[in-house]
Amino acid sequence: MNVFFEEDGSFKIASIMSETQGALQVESVSGKRTKVKASNVLMRFETPLAGFMEAANTEAETLELDFLWECCGETEFGFEEFSTDYYGRKPTSIEAAAIAIKLHSAPVYFNRKGKGRYKAAPAEILKAALAGLEKKRLLAEKMAAFVEDLKSHKMPEDLMQKRDMLLYEPDKNAFEYKTLDAAANALHLSHLKLMHFCGAIPSVHDYHLGAFLREYFAKGTDFTAEQIAEIAADLSFDLPMADAEAFSIDDSTTTEIDDAFSIKQLADGITRVGIHIAAPALGINVEGTLDKEVMQRLSTVYMPGNKITMLPESAIRPFSLDAGEIKPVLSLYLHVNEALEIIQRDSKVELIKVAENLRHDTLEPFFNEGTLEADSGHPYWAKLLYLFNLAVSLEKSRGKYDPTKPPQVDYNFYVTDDKVSIVGRHRGSPMDKLVAELMIEANNQWGALLASHEVPGLYRAQMGGRVYMTTKAEPHQGLGVAQYAWSTSPLRRAVDLINQRQIISVVQNDQPAYPQNSDALTTHMRNFELTYKAYSEFQTRMERYWCLQYLIQENVQEVHATVWRENLVRLDNMPYMTKVYGLPELKSGTRVSLQVQEVDTLLLDLRTKFVQVLEEAAVALDFDDADSNNEVLEVLEPELVDSNAPDLISTDIATPDDAVNAETI
Repeated sequence: MNVFFEEDGSFKIASIMSETQGALQVESVSGKRTKVKASNVLMRFETPLAGFMEAANTEAETLELDFLWECCGETEFGFEEFSTDYYGRKPTSIEAAAIAIKLHSAPVYFNRKGKGRYKAAPAEILKAALAGLEKKRLLAEKMAAFVEDLKSHKMPEDLMQKRDMLLYEPDKNAFEYKTLDAAANALHLSHLKLMHFCGAIPSVHDYHLGAFLREYFAKGTDFTAEQIAEIAADLSFDLPMADAEAFSIDDSTTTEIDDAFSIKQLADGITRVGIHIAAPALGINVEGTLDKEVMQRLSTVYMPGNKITMLPESAIRPFSLDAGEIKPVLSLYLHVNEALEIIQRDSKVELIKVAENLRHDTLEPFFNEGTLEADSGHPYWAKLLYLFNLAVSLEKSRGKYDPTKPPQVDYNFYVTDDKVSIVGRHRGSPMDKLVAELMIEANNQWGALLASHEVPGLYRAQMGGRVYMTTKAEPHQGLGVAQYAWSTSPLRRAVDLINQRQIISVVQNDQPAYPQNSDALTTHMRNFELTYKAYSEFQTRMERYWCLQYLIQENVQEVHATVWRENLVRLDNMPYMTKVYGLPELKSGTRVSLQVQEVDTLLLDLRTKFVQVLEEAAVALDFDDADSNNEVLEVLEPELVDSNAPDLISTDIATPDDAVNAETI
C-alpha cells in the first residue's frame, strides 16, 4: 500500500513499511525511510510509485483553474470528493492527486481549509486578487526590461523621475529602488556607481553638494524678500567717530570683512592698537525675521569655490569693513608701552573709516619672514611690523611661543570654470601670527569683560584635552587663556553675533539680549555645536572631492606622501589622507612614492599602490595626540578663510601651539 501525503507545504508519495495508530513508517521511491504522521496522509493507493508524481503533475497541467473554480460551488470540499464530481466517475489515484496539486497551487482561487480541504474564493475577492496578480506580472516584466536597460548603462525615464529618492532618500519598498538594486547586484556595483554610469549623476560635485543641501537647506539657500528687506540700506548710527583709520588683512576672495586694525601714537611712548570688529548686532533685531534665519543657519558654509553665507548681502554690505567706507564697529583698544606690555584696555562702540583692505596675495611679498629686518617699501610695512612684534609678545605671554617649531602648511582651493588649483601657505607666517594673536586677545578680553559683569556669553573651553562650549567663562588650556569667547566673526558665525550683542550691552550699559539662565542662549549653543560640526565635515568632504579632481585634472600617475601611521598616509601638496593597502611596515614620517591606480570622486576614494621609500624617518613621529590636538583648532576664527577655508583637522599634524599660528584664526 502506498500513501499520498503533505509535508512542508508540498505533496509526496511513499510506500507503507509499518503503521501504528498515529504514524506510519514509509519508504520513498529513492529508498529513503521516514516517519509520517497519520493526519498528514491525504490518500492511500495501490498504483506503483514509479512515475506517479510525474503523471499527476502532467495531468494537473491540463486542468483549467477558472473551470475548476466554477465547478466547485460555494461550500467547503475535499479534493477526493471534488475529483469524483469533476471526472464524473471514481477518479484514478493519479487523477485525484492531480486535482489536489492543482487546487493547492492556486490559493487565489481556492482557500485552504485544512489537510486536503478547500473552499472557492468569493467572486469579488477573486477578481481583485487576479487583478493584483496581473499587475505584479506586468511590473515584473517592466522591471526585467528596466534591469536590462540599466545593465546596458541606460537610465529608464521612470527611474530618472525618481532620481532624488534613489540618490538621497532611498525607499527600499519602491519599485524603482528594487529595480536599481536588482541591476546593481547583477553587475556587482553600488547603486551610486550604476546611476553614475547611466548618466543619472551628471555632476559628481553637485551630487555631493545636493546631499548636504537637502539636509541643511531643504528650502533653498536664498533669503526671503522679508529677510533681505529687514535691514534698511540707509542705516545711520548715532555713534562717535574713531580718531584713527583702520585697515584689514584678508584673502583675496573674502567678501565678509569682519575685522580690521588701527595704530595711533599717544603721549609718553604709548601706542594705541585698535582691534575693530564689524557690528551687525546693531542692525539685526533679536528674534526678528532675519535673526530667526541666522539662528537656523548658524554659520557661513565654506567649500572650495563657493560658500553659503549666514547673512544676506543686504545685511553684510552695511557692516562689512570695506575700504573707503565708514562703518559701525565694536572696538578693543590696547594701550601698549615701549616694552610691548599692555597697560590698559578699553572697549567702545563707534564708527570708523576703513582706509584699506589688504589682501594676502599682494601683501605677502612685502611682509614675510624675509622682510622683517628692513623696510620692504610697502606703505603699511611699519604698522605691520609693529603689530607682528606685539603678536610675538602676546604669544609669549600665553606661554605658547616656540621659534624652533617647524612650519606647517595650510591649503587654499581656487576653483574657476571647474578647474581647481591648490595653493599651500605656511601656517604661522608673520601675517598669520599678527592676525591670530590679536583675535585671540580680543576673544579672551571680551570673554573676561562679560564674566566680570556677570553677563552670560558663549565660550569655547578646553580642560583635560576636551574641547567644549559653555555659557560660563572657563579656561582654554590649549590656547593658554583664562577664557575664550568667539566674538570676532559676527558676519559669519552666530555665536560671535550673540556674544557681540552681550558685549555691546556691557559697553553701552544696557540690559543684555540674553539674561542669566537664558534658555535661548543654551539652545543656540547646542544647535551651533551640532551644525558647525556638520558644516566642517561637509567642507572636508568637498575638499577631498577637489583633491581627487585635481589628480584627474592634472593626470597625476604617481604621488609622494608621508606615512602618518600604519598604512595611513598624507599626500604631498594637498590636504588629503588615504590608506594604502599593501604598504610595508614603515615608521611614521617616512616619505614614500605611490602609483595612482584609481581615482573615484563619487565615492571619494583613492586607490594607490606602494612603489618605493623616498626617505626614511629618522625617528618615528608621535601622532597619538592628533585627535585631541586637532580639536584645539576648532577655536580658531574663519578670519582669513572665506570660501577657501582649509581643513585643518584632516590635513595637518596639529598641536595646541599650532592654533595661534593658523591662518584661520
